[in-house]
Amino acid sequence: MSGSLESYVGQPVIILSCDGRCFSGTLKGFDQLINLILDDTHERIFSTTSGMEQISLGLKIIRGDNVSVIGLVDEAIENSVDFSKIRGEPLNPVVH
Repeated sequence: MSGSLESYVGQPVIILSCDGRCFSGTLKGFDQLINLILDDTHERIFSTTSGMEQISLGLKIIRGDNVSVIGLVDEAIENSVDFSKIRGEPLNPVVH
């Protein structure tokens, strides 16, 4: 997996963690354990009663054993979405 992450470095990504949290930011680096370094990181918090909330976290390290999904962000789509109108159930933690 780490070989395929090489092309993601320097790109905007979305990460879903095993504890159900959603992070967006720029992937700055990773190691052999898939520990990720994100810059300009925001946590996206979803709710059924109000729009999505974003909390700025700055530089963040996410442990590899807590990464469930990582994907590239299409910036054109990202910039066209009004996140204040998006509502949804928070994700449950991943259960193995």
